[in-house]
Amino acid sequence: MIPRIALSSGEPAGVGPDICIDVLRRPPQGHHLVVLADQELLARRASLLRIPLPRHLKPYDPTSLADEAAPGRWILHVPLRTESDPGRLDRRNAAYVLELLEAASRGLESGRFDALVTAPVHKGILNDAGIPFRGHTEYLADRFGVSRTVMLFTDRRWRVALLTTHLPLADVPRSITAESLEETLAVLVAALERYYRIDHPRIAVLALNPHAGEGGHLGNEERTILSPTLTSLRQKHGWVLSDPLPADTAFLPRVIEGYDAVLGMYHDQVLPVIKHRGFATAVNVTLGLPFPRTSVDHGTALEHAGRGTAESSNLHAALHHALELVGAHGQARTRGA
Repeated sequence: MIPRIALSSGEPAGVGPDICIDVLRRPPQGHHLVVLADQELLARRASLLRIPLPRHLKPYDPTSLADEAAPGRWILHVPLRTESDPGRLDRRNAAYVLELLEAASRGLESGRFDALVTAPVHKGILNDAGIPFRGHTEYLADRFGVSRTVMLFTDRRWRVALLTTHLPLADVPRSITAESLEETLAVLVAALERYYRIDHPRIAVLALNPHAGEGGHLGNEERTILSPTLTSLRQKHGWVLSDPLPADTAFLPRVIEGYDAVLGMYHDQVLPVIKHRGFATAVNVTLGLPFPRTSVDHGTALEHAGRGTAESSNLHAALHHALELVGAHGQARTRGA
């Protein structure tokens, strides 16, 4: 069957519509692409950018899509709550953003979609509108009843994952527990084996504190939680795990090249490194869901919306990576994984 990829267009005032339009202009190779958006929003933004929408962009119909023998481009219309201007956030459209994700979730739940790719949303405006929202990762975990998901970023050569995601830095230390470490590593190891076809993946685990705590003089989390838990998990599961590594030297080529993935303790411990390496091509992957989900590694970039200056290469990378994961996911299911 031809893979069916759902693409949520994200915050309507941001660059999400712009980059989705650019993706739609390029014929899909071997997959159906279904963009979830307000169709008038896309038409207005395309006119503003002076980019014609594809003539063969079809209204989404799950029945006719299932009968299509050739790859195609589709739009699943989700109406805005109020007209959206590029670069101007509007709380009234916060519900629309969640409706995009809910429409995609229903399609994934029913098997009509094989994977989800997401353009960026603006967490601030959603919360200002009274909608508690920490991120796509947390939303999808709650929506699909998954107790542990893991955020992973990859530029195809490096893979960095997070133990904690969208938390204030002050909340990170108490969120590092033996239980959270084991659950996160279980998801990461399984995904590396299943999606990336790596047997016995080698994982570098970063320390929380500078110099890995300097023997307790710069923090005790390494001695009291990280080191003993990693030792226990090696014995219990046979996982290939490093001792807690100082983050300031873990990304040296001679160190990181000995590992298949890096597990960081918090968001900004690892993401600046991967984004510096390849901001245009790095992809955000949510591990632990019952389907592949990828995303761009950037925000809504309001200042670029509707100006023709938005760069879409990151969304293209996310789409291509989703297709690769769909292939691996299907093979794993065929093998009975």
